[in-house]
Amino acid sequence: MRKIVFLTALVVIGLASCKKNQEFKDEDGHTSEDNQNVQSNTDGAVSDANIAVSNNNLLAGKTMTPAQIAATSICGATVDTSLRVQGIVTINYDGVTACNNRKRSGSIKVTLVDYVNGKRWKDVGAVLQLDYTTYKVTRVSDSKSLTFDGTHTITNVTGGNWVLLVFALQPSLAVTVAGTNLDVTFDDGNHSTWNINRKYTYTYANAVLTCKGEGLGSQDGLSNLENWGTTREGDNFTSQVSTPIIWNSSCGANAPIEGQLIIRVDAKQFELTTTAAVDQSGNVVAPAVNNCAYGFKVEWKYKKKTKAKIYKYL
Repeated sequence: MRKIVFLTALVVIGLASCKKNQEFKDEDGHTSEDNQNVQSNTDGAVSDANIAVSNNNLLAGKTMTPAQIAATSICGATVDTSLRVQGIVTINYDGVTACNNRKRSGSIKVTLVDYVNGKRWKDVGAVLQLDYTTYKVTRVSDSKSLTFDGTHTITNVTGGNWVLLVFALQPSLAVTVAGTNLDVTFDDGNHSTWNINRKYTYTYANAVLTCKGEGLGSQDGLSNLENWGTTREGDNFTSQVSTPIIWNSSCGANAPIEGQLIIRVDAKQFELTTTAAVDQSGNVVAPAVNNCAYGFKVEWKYKKKTKAKIYKYL
């Protein structure tokens, strides 16, 4: 009897090991690809909100010249300021203009919290609330898309604003971004839920804007999380920043020039390590202005085996 139980246990263990090994072989790193796409497109939306508010003298709290405002416009969008006396501007995307291989439609309502009580975006601790209404981002190269609905906030950590940064009136601008249950719809119709807790530090030099992204969130005993929630398959996941993600305006938010993330999915027996800015062979490209990398590399390990896939920035 003991022998039968022992043999049965061996069979169960063997089947489980085979299943894990097959999962390892079938893995294609697409969760990391989804994470990179959501991350870069929310980065772009945060930048647009900064521009929309900074360009409005009433909300920014600093008078700008028409030339300064024109120099920091939003590609493919118009800004409705009809409710600015309430501290609200709305970014409406035209769905036609291609910007860094992206066409965007829908809108983002940006509300400066406590505006009526005297708060201005240049103030330390000022908060912007972003409300996405069917904000859709479509890649021109392959027509793949993401659609965002929900709310998150941006908090001004350093004080100042985007235009002050661009025109060298302050050395850097740091903000934190936080939100829960942001709904993301993929072009296959599947949904995922995203929680965000990040810090962005912007600098500007030689006509190039640079952004450093760090993770501030904690979940399931993990720290330095920038995203967590559910994948398009409905599995819980976390995205941990092991090296800050850096992008610049030369290559765009969708093509980071440096950084590394560790993706963990409850349903997987291994981690997905995502390294930004690699060439077609998977070698890291040294960060430099106008030196845009081919894409990013995803690696995963199981026991002594390692696999990798390289995704092209699109």
